[in-house]
Amino acid sequence: MGTIRVGVVRGGLGGEYEVSLKTGGSVLRHLPAHYLGRDILITKDGQWHLGGLVTTPDRVAKSVDVIFNALHGEFGEDGQIQKLFDDLGVKYTGAGHLASAVAMDKQTSKMMFTKAGLKVPCGKLVRADQDVAEVVALIFRQLPPPWVVKPADRGSSVGLFLTRTVQQLTDAIKSCFTYTDNVLVEEYLRGKEATVGVVEGLRNKSLYALLPIEIRRPTGKAVWDYGDKYNGTTQEVCPGNFTIDEKEELSRQAALAHQVLGLAHYSRSDFMVTPRGIYILETNSLPGMTSESLLPKALQAVGIEYPHFLDHVLRLALND
Repeated sequence: MGTIRVGVVRGGLGGEYEVSLKTGGSVLRHLPAHYLGRDILITKDGQWHLGGLVTTPDRVAKSVDVIFNALHGEFGEDGQIQKLFDDLGVKYTGAGHLASAVAMDKQTSKMMFTKAGLKVPCGKLVRADQDVAEVVALIFRQLPPPWVVKPADRGSSVGLFLTRTVQQLTDAIKSCFTYTDNVLVEEYLRGKEATVGVVEGLRNKSLYALLPIEIRRPTGKAVWDYGDKYNGTTQEVCPGNFTIDEKEELSRQAALAHQVLGLAHYSRSDFMVTPRGIYILETNSLPGMTSESLLPKALQAVGIEYPHFLDHVLRLALND
C-alpha cells in the first residue's frame, strides 16, 4: 500500500475549539510513516484551511483518502460534519451522522440506555420555551438536592453545574440556555467515577473494552468540569480501584453502550459506581486524544501505542 493521505480536521465552530486543536495536533504528530498528514483547520467562523491556505470542503475531499475527525462538540460530534463528509463521498473516522446525533443528545441517549437495561441518573429535561420557575418548582418536589445541571447536547462537561438551592438551580438552568435550548437536570450520584474506552476490532475482538480508569477529582470538587478535564488537576488511575466484578460490568456496559448508540471505530463511556449499582452518565462518540485525554492513557495501560491505534482506526475507516 502506498502513502495514504489523511486529512486531520480540527478546530470547528463549537465551544471545544482549543481542545480540538490539541487533539488534531496530537494525531498529526503521531501518524505512522506510511500516512501523509494534511492539516485541515476549520476556524471559529467556519472558514476551512488546508495547509494554511483558505479552501473549501469539496477541495479537501478531493485532496485526501480519508479524514481523521478530530473535532469535538457541536458541529464535530452532532452529525453535521459527518453528513457533510457523506455528501462529499469521503471516508472518515468515527460514527456516521445519525449515530453521532443520537450520542450527542444526552436525553435520547438516556432513553436508549434505559431500554437496553442500563441504569441512568434520574432527571428532567428543561426546554427554553418552558417557564423556568414552574419547572424548578416541579424538580424541587420530585428530586432531592443537590442537582447536576448541564446542556443536553454539549461535550467535555461544558456548562456543567452542581446546585444545592432553588436559586442556584434556576441560575444554572438559565446559564445553560446560553449554550443550548435543552438542559438536563439530574440527581447527584455519590460514588467512584469511571470511564471506559471501547475500540472495534482490536486484538481480534469485535469490541475491545480498555481497562476502566478511575477519575479522582481535586479535593473539594464535587463534579468533574471542563477545566478539570484539561488542566491536569484530576488524578486518573488506570486500572482504577474497582473490584473484579465492577471492572467486568463496566467493560460490558461500555461495549453495550457503543452498540446501542450504533457508534463506529471507538468511543468512551463515563460511569458512576455507587452502592446502588453502576450508572452510565454518557457516551462520547469522539473522545479527546490530547496528551491529557483519557483514551490515550487507557491505550497505553494495555500496551497499545498511539501510532498503532491511529493506524488501526484509519484502516477501519478506509474499509467501511
